[in-house]
Amino acid sequence: MTVATKERKLTIARAMAEAIAQEMRVDERVFVMGEDIGPLGGVFGNTRGLHEEFGSERVRDTPISETAFMGAAVGAASDGMRPIVELMFVDFFGVCFDAIYNLMAKNTYFSGGEVQVPVVLMTSTGGGYSDAGQHSQCLHATFAHLPGMKVVAPSNAYDAKGLMTAAIRDNNPVIFMFHKALQGMGWLGTEKDAIVHVPEESYEIPIGKAAVVREGTDVTIVGITSGVHHGLKAARQLAERGISAEVLDLRSLVPLDRSTVIESVRKTGRLIVVDEDYHSYGVSGEIICSVVEQGVALKAAPQRVAYPDIPIPFTRPMEQWALPNADKIVAAFETMENNA
Repeated sequence: MTVATKERKLTIARAMAEAIAQEMRVDERVFVMGEDIGPLGGVFGNTRGLHEEFGSERVRDTPISETAFMGAAVGAASDGMRPIVELMFVDFFGVCFDAIYNLMAKNTYFSGGEVQVPVVLMTSTGGGYSDAGQHSQCLHATFAHLPGMKVVAPSNAYDAKGLMTAAIRDNNPVIFMFHKALQGMGWLGTEKDAIVHVPEESYEIPIGKAAVVREGTDVTIVGITSGVHHGLKAARQLAERGISAEVLDLRSLVPLDRSTVIESVRKTGRLIVVDEDYHSYGVSGEIICSVVEQGVALKAAPQRVAYPDIPIPFTRPMEQWALPNADKIVAAFETMENNA
C-alpha cells in the first residue's frame, strides 16, 4: 500500500530558517548574527522564529558595522564555532571585504589547512524595487571569481533548504546568495514557482551540482536564481512555436557544474545564459567559455541575457528596461535563428 505524502509548500525564507533551526538543534557550535536577525526575524525572513527558540546568545543582533561582525565571524569560526552571518544586502560587501576575502577565504590556505573557517555568509541579491545602485546588485561573479569560498544561489525553497544545510555542515566558507524576488516576502512580492514542496526532515543538496529543471532538444537556457524562472517562462513561450528548450539551474557557482551544461549543449547545439549580474566579465561569459573550450559543436553563436554594464537606476522604467526577462531570452533565440 502506497501512502501519499502531503505536499508542504514553503517560501525560500521559511526554508532557510528551517534549515538553520534544524542544524542549531543538533550542533551547539552553530549560531547566527547580523543586523535585525533577532526578534525581527531578518528583513527578508531568513531567521524568523530562531530568536524565540534559541535566545540572544545564539541569535545575535549586531550593531550596524559589517566590518565588526564579519571579523567576529572569522574569529569564531577559526576557534571552532560555525557562525552564520547575514550581510543584509550583497552591495554592502565593500565595507567588510577585507574580512571576507583576505581572512575568511584565505586563512585555511595560509595556515596549511590547520585552521578551518566554516562561515556561512548569507546575503540578498537582485533588483526590481527601485532600490537603486547600492541595494539592487547581484554580484555573482564578484564572489565566484575569488578562490577560497564556495558560492551557492538557489532558485526555489527545496534547493534553499538543502543548500543551506550543506553550507552549514561544510568546513569551507560558503557564500549563500538569495534573490529578494524569490523569498516569498509579501512586501517584496514573489515568484510563485519558487514556493515548492519542502520535506520536514533535514537533507542536503550537494554543492556543485546543477539541475535540469526542464528537458528539451533545441536550445539550452542556463539560469541563476531569478534567471531560472525567466528561462522557464521563455521556454513556455518558445514551446508555443514548436521550439523545445532545456532549462538548467546552476544552483552553485563555486564549484561550477560545467559538465551538466556541456552535456546539455552537446544535445541542443544552442546556448543562452541568463544572469542578473552585469554583462561583462561575469558568470555568463564563464559558462559560454566553458562550452566553447570543449569544442562543442554549435548551431549558432551563444547568447547571454544579463544586466547592462551600468549602475542600477532608481527610476522604475529605467530599471525594468535593464533587467533580464523572458522576452529578452526569446529575442536572444531569434537572434541565433536569424544569424545561423
